[in-house]
Amino acid sequence: MHQLMYIFLFILLGCIPTLLGFAHAAPIQYWTLEQRTPFNGKIQTSNSIHYAPLTQAKKPWRICALVPHLKDAYWIGIDYGLVSQAKQLGINLSLFEAGSYYKKSKQLKQLEHCLSQDFDAILLGSVDPDLLKGYKAQINKPIIALVNRLDSPVIDTRVGVNWYQMGWLAGDFIRSSLSPAPLANSAPLNTTKVPSIKLALLTGPERVGGSDWVELGILDAIANSQIDVSSIRHTDNNRDLYRDQLHNLLNDHQPDYILGSAVAIEAAVGALQHKKLSNQIKLVSSYLSPAVLRGIYRHKVAFSSNDQVVLQGKLAIDVIVKILEGARPFGDIGPKIQTLIQENIQLNALEDSLAPADFYPIYRVTNVKPRP
Repeated sequence: MHQLMYIFLFILLGCIPTLLGFAHAAPIQYWTLEQRTPFNGKIQTSNSIHYAPLTQAKKPWRICALVPHLKDAYWIGIDYGLVSQAKQLGINLSLFEAGSYYKKSKQLKQLEHCLSQDFDAILLGSVDPDLLKGYKAQINKPIIALVNRLDSPVIDTRVGVNWYQMGWLAGDFIRSSLSPAPLANSAPLNTTKVPSIKLALLTGPERVGGSDWVELGILDAIANSQIDVSSIRHTDNNRDLYRDQLHNLLNDHQPDYILGSAVAIEAAVGALQHKKLSNQIKLVSSYLSPAVLRGIYRHKVAFSSNDQVVLQGKLAIDVIVKILEGARPFGDIGPKIQTLIQENIQLNALEDSLAPADFYPIYRVTNVKPRP
């Protein structure tokens, strides 16, 4: 009996260093994400998941990333996420920008280049959901949709958020801010009177990117309310083009709210100050940028949706590497959309949302290790 106790004590003492090692080991990092179904659906069901990112790739894979442009903070944030995770995993990354949502032919040529060159997989931030419709060249490499919807039977993984939901949240903020929710058992609101609140939309390029679904989400959120959409205007995400749009809009009429892309809202802050309308028209952004964040702090912008673009970029790299290393398709996956108003901003929670102020676009990440 005593001999067995000595043996047990010897084994226990021998295990202590191992147990202490476990106690001091770094905790496993998880990203809180959403898995959404159906794939590419406008209305989706989402389940919260804990996603364990890789710490290193098995090979120095070569990834080609195609994006519409790097002209605004949104895609620069995506670029920062892509570059950060590529460096973390020790892989190679080459990024190409089409230059505009209206340069479909250029992006198709870039896609042909990535398919014919020595790349293992492609991240495709499409300028058009139908980019691959009628595409004749052989697709012999994994392609996942990056941020934007890409309608094709060869695409079974998309990293991004639901843009209909992005628009719905922005529209719902306006509707909710007009009047308090009715009390239980109270009479229903009278929705038959003439609409009294004018809302102007400047949501981005027409029917490309996510602007079409953003608009649908907004319109559904404000349906059967006293809000009247007084104007819908589209243009490429260029601040000068939006200044022209705003000049024409404000000369035509004065809305109560302007809801638009971050670039449009950035332009609107200056336009309203110039016309001394800052206290009369409220601004709502469908996504976040540094200038929109400053506007919220300074009470120039009332609200912004936030889809954590840096995390999206990191996730896209991580997912494509896992697929190259044998994982099954990931379906429709991405961060949970956050909402930002003056009262709920926490700067330490925005590191996955915006690139650092001193970050400039990076087009190449080169792994110094020789490829096997």
